Amino acid sequence: MNCLQASEWLPSFLVPSFTLSYPTTPPAHPDSFHDSLYYATGILDACVIVSCIAVMAVLRDITRIYLTEPFAKWKLTRDWARSQKFNGPPKGSVVSSPVPNGIASHSNGEHAPLTMSKRDARKIHRSMVRFGEQGWSFIYYTASFTFGVYVHRNLPTRVLHPSDLWLNYPHVPLAGTVKFYYLTQIAFYLHQVLILNTEARRKDHVQMMAHHIITIMLMVASYAVNLTRIGCVVMVLMDCSDVFMPLAKMLRYINLYTICDLTFVVFLISWFITRHVLAVIIIKSTIVDSVHLVPEMWAPERGNYFSPLVHKILSVLLGSLEVIQVIWFGMICRVAYRVVTGQGASDVRSDEDG
Repeated sequence: MNCLQASEWLPSFLVPSFTLSYPTTPPAHPDSFHDSLYYATGILDACVIVSCIAVMAVLRDITRIYLTEPFAKWKLTRDWARSQKFNGPPKGSVVSSPVPNGIASHSNGEHAPLTMSKRDARKIHRSMVRFGEQGWSFIYYTASFTFGVYVHRNLPTRVLHPSDLWLNYPHVPLAGTVKFYYLTQIAFYLHQVLILNTEARRKDHVQMMAHHIITIMLMVASYAVNLTRIGCVVMVLMDCSDVFMPLAKMLRYINLYTICDLTFVVFLISWFITRHVLAVIIIKSTIVDSVHLVPEMWAPERGNYFSPLVHKILSVLLGSLEVIQVIWFGMICRVAYRVVTGQGASDVRSDEDG
């Protein structure tokens, strides 16, 4: 354990939850992160994952309650107020209700108070909540993608040369940066599974749940069998397009439709390149190259777990993940058709409640 690295005030039983466990001697000739501390892997790493889930839950609520939802409410109510001045109050306005958006009414009789219909209030509230949900995803994926690119650039791996992923296996011990990146990513997808079961169901709930479960299985399995370099590459590829989808949704929820459509085009291009070109290259390398570059043997004492069974499991999981993404890509192409025909981007995957 890593008690020596923990602060003196931290109780010993909390050390695994707030610091990386299993510090070990760095390799004699590391091929990456030369100045980093190095760690082995073990069951106590789950403590950091649990702590990260708790931190993410708190950060998500903080950003939603104090940042994204207030901004969306301000933007939408301002747009609503401006539309009333130009178009006049719509039929069905609830005159006696208080103004929900904080717009002060005049009590001296000079101007009629601006009131909001229940329908408009519900619409604004729904968009505000959705904006807040997507705001957290955008913030996390942006930070995660940036961190992932940093990790990838410091590893001796290249996406277009996937054979690099298998050289010098097993990839142990792990640099502290790589270990922290991996554990936080596992924590995020576990947190997403919890969120999916607490929010209103979307049309693609089953596909989304299957995607997250397969992703978690892949990350945990690759971490356990010391195949973290392929895991790092796959996570960076997935996070790239995930930055643009929540951003496009956020722009649509606050009625910035033109910028939303442009962002969606960037998302579509990035999705196709990263998930159906580069990811397929990685999957092909997993199925074909790995068996030639890594000896299939079970030698836990050396950190080698690349048996024929492990190879088949990883190949099936990666293939299953790609199948789900092909299904999603078909849905995304429907949205692209709407953009081209002038109907605007509307996420057919998950915007509507199921």
